[in-house]
Amino acid sequence: MSAARRRAEAPAQSRAGQSAATQLPAGKNNAPSGSAASGFMASGLGVALFSSAVFGLSGSFAKALLETGWTPGAAVTARLTGAALILAVPAVPALRGRWHQLKDNWLTILLFGLIGVAACQLFYFNAVARLSVGVALLLEYLAPVIIVLWLWAASRKRPRPLTVAGTLLSLGGLVLVLDLAGAVKIDFIGVLWGIAAAVCLAIYFFITARENDTLPPIVLASGGLMVGAIVMWLAAATGLLPMAFSAADTRLGPWTAPWWVALGGLVVLATVLAYVSGIVAARALGSKVASFVSLTEVLFAVIWAWLLLGELPGPIQLLGGILIVGGVVLVRTDELRAAPVQPLPAALDHANDVEPVP
Repeated sequence: MSAARRRAEAPAQSRAGQSAATQLPAGKNNAPSGSAASGFMASGLGVALFSSAVFGLSGSFAKALLETGWTPGAAVTARLTGAALILAVPAVPALRGRWHQLKDNWLTILLFGLIGVAACQLFYFNAVARLSVGVALLLEYLAPVIIVLWLWAASRKRPRPLTVAGTLLSLGGLVLVLDLAGAVKIDFIGVLWGIAAAVCLAIYFFITARENDTLPPIVLASGGLMVGAIVMWLAAATGLLPMAFSAADTRLGPWTAPWWVALGGLVVLATVLAYVSGIVAARALGSKVASFVSLTEVLFAVIWAWLLLGELPGPIQLLGGILIVGGVVLVRTDELRAAPVQPLPAALDHANDVEPVP
């Protein structure tokens, strides 16, 4: 679902970025094309697309490892451990000696690590082990629909027409993604894992929807990844989580690469760079615009899976994917237009400091 997933709210910085952006065009009428490219990146849109592209690599790198004998638990644990250690380098200076922030926000960090990191990724990787990368991610992207249905049931207030239309469109897309009448039957257990990942993503959004301006996003990301890694290692030590690694070479597109290449890509590209660029993009664009751009992660994930794994969903599943993403766009458009005074949905109008990674 997408993947994200990795947003930081900074209104003042966002306004400053917008102000700077409005001043650029006047002086660059005769600027070379390179200035336009740099302006595109400076606006945050290019960074957001880059973040979606590297996030979309996670499923392909993970599946390359799983096909050589790694278990989903081992892949998740290695990813979280490596990324947590790398992100700890900038996270420590970000605290600037204010270690009390960890104590004040311990519950947020714990829940982020347990649900948004450990559970969400483990379920997604289990889905990837049984389904194509694109189908697994599309199932996770049902999280906004789950949120809408839950708010509807909890408030007993019917959502606005645009939200209802988006929800129905996504549910119709789910039916097509499952391709129940197709010749190749989809793995039912894999579908359950994908939906479980979507539920974790939805729960995480509820948990972290409240505004938190005291904890730097990079600290939350590093802390949550560290909590998730510790939980995974403890589960493995107690025998609750099967853990198997392999030193066999992995297959990535036409190339055969050592296992550490796929693992390095999973940790450095699909986690560390994805988180950092996602935070930068959200601060430049604002969380809601950045969340719309993050929908391109599904497209990138399908392209990467096609190039690196030779996977491509069937025509019916691709159509279903388009409907799911279209439904999510309608739901988020409705959120963007809604007045932030409604009791239950208002909590979701604030951006999460960091969204969970798929």
